[in-house]
Amino acid sequence: MSRIGLQPISVPKGAKISIEGGLFIAEGPKGRVTHKVFSECPVTFEDGTVKVSRINDSGPVRAKHGLSRALFANAVNGVVDGFKKELEVVGVGYRGDVKNREIHFALGYSHPVIFPIPDGIEIEIDKKNKITIQGADRQQVGQVAAEIRRLRPPDPYKAKGIRYSDEIIRRKVGKAGAR
Repeated sequence: MSRIGLQPISVPKGAKISIEGGLFIAEGPKGRVTHKVFSECPVTFEDGTVKVSRINDSGPVRAKHGLSRALFANAVNGVVDGFKKELEVVGVGYRGDVKNREIHFALGYSHPVIFPIPDGIEIEIDKKNKITIQGADRQQVGQVAAEIRRLRPPDPYKAKGIRYSDEIIRRKVGKAGAR
């Protein structure tokens, strides 16, 4: 029995939930998030709570039951509170600047790297090269953070590059340490 799927989702004030045309739509002060409703897991919304049920107890249906409930809970939390990821740009001369809806990075390449900011995402870069990514959709925030990190992943020798703020880089010894 799925323990996650059975839990009801309480909808806080400020969030508006609707289920129409096979879509779960959550709207709030931070934005709007939509997810597809699986036909095996019908969703009901009444008295300020969302409940996800399932049509049978087969393995794939049980898996979709817990997944659906987690996605809908993240959507409700995202439109009310939002999600945030933090990255750090480490290295001499490495920096980023937000201009219009683009980030212009200097990452040690012979050319600047330009990253377009997708809709629904807000990005701030402070003077200490700390990047803050915020948005209502948890999946989109994580995807944008991963794409930015992929521009210059941290190297294991000097730990230069773009990394998550809570990421621990395992350093390797260089040629001098081999003797």
